[in-house]
Amino acid sequence: MEGLTPTQLAAFHEKGYLVLPNYLSLAEITSLLTETNTLLDTFPLESHPLTQFTTGDDASASDKSHVGDDYFLTSGDKIRFFFEPDAITPHPTTGQPTLQKPKQQAVNKIGHSLHSLSEPFRAVSLTERNAAIARSLGFRDPRVLQSMVICKQPGIGGAVPEHRDSEFLYTDPPSAVGWWFALQDAGPGNATLGMYRGSHRGVKGGRIGRRFVRRNDGEGRAVGTEFVENRGAGLPRGMEEEGMEGQEGPREEDLEILEVKAGSLVLIHGNVLHKSERNTSERSRFAYTFHVIEGAEGWEYDERNWLQPPENGEGFSKLYQ
Repeated sequence: MEGLTPTQLAAFHEKGYLVLPNYLSLAEITSLLTETNTLLDTFPLESHPLTQFTTGDDASASDKSHVGDDYFLTSGDKIRFFFEPDAITPHPTTGQPTLQKPKQQAVNKIGHSLHSLSEPFRAVSLTERNAAIARSLGFRDPRVLQSMVICKQPGIGGAVPEHRDSEFLYTDPPSAVGWWFALQDAGPGNATLGMYRGSHRGVKGGRIGRRFVRRNDGEGRAVGTEFVENRGAGLPRGMEEEGMEGQEGPREEDLEILEVKAGSLVLIHGNVLHKSERNTSERSRFAYTFHVIEGAEGWEYDERNWLQPPENGEGFSKLYQ
């Protein structure tokens, strides 16, 4: 199984992302959408804590806490459902959170272990084809984690502020790469990806300067999440030595709004800055994504990260079988 071509690899390293059209077949797209809709239809609302998804990093959500309840923090090896903040309002009498839309139209994302617990998603995740891409990117022992469907519901799909994926899935040194599959067409008007070309490069411009970590109480129990300063390596191994001076920070003229057809794969470097806007259109924008980190000796994934390996002791899923 062949990985990326030299031309594709050069483009990925230059821009920090790469679009591979027609990566999924129509049958695979249909299978993943069918599974997604089945999950949305069948999850029990009665026992759900109505957990909303927000990192607290969005100015429009400044009155909302970081996601940090047990439902979120223990979702790394489960399939759980997180709601759009704008789909929930307090009940006028009881003050209890109340959904304003049917549950199928109110979910922001489904995660975070679809690749291990759902056969349709496993079938497009732990594959020789993805392993070949990982080999061409230089991974020694790639591990798959944080798989999820991002729903981007019509009219209420929340914006995702500028961020770098390695802030959330930090290894020392950074190693994360995202696999982002469009399950529906994504383009201007329905909150597609906005990528800052080349923003992964440079000692200052592309560094991982902060981390999204578990916030512990005085007894060491995880009680929430927060951003903290990163005191470890800020760039992947080899990038500093290559003398990538780069710019001080991203420029608006470097922002590329992607036009991505259903079935396309977007590879996203863990240090590249990217975002997506609020979905104000009448079209949903469903996407499936998972991340790969280096699991080989010499890369540390520590206990501060919000997402932790399954308790079965096997660690995150191996991509090389």
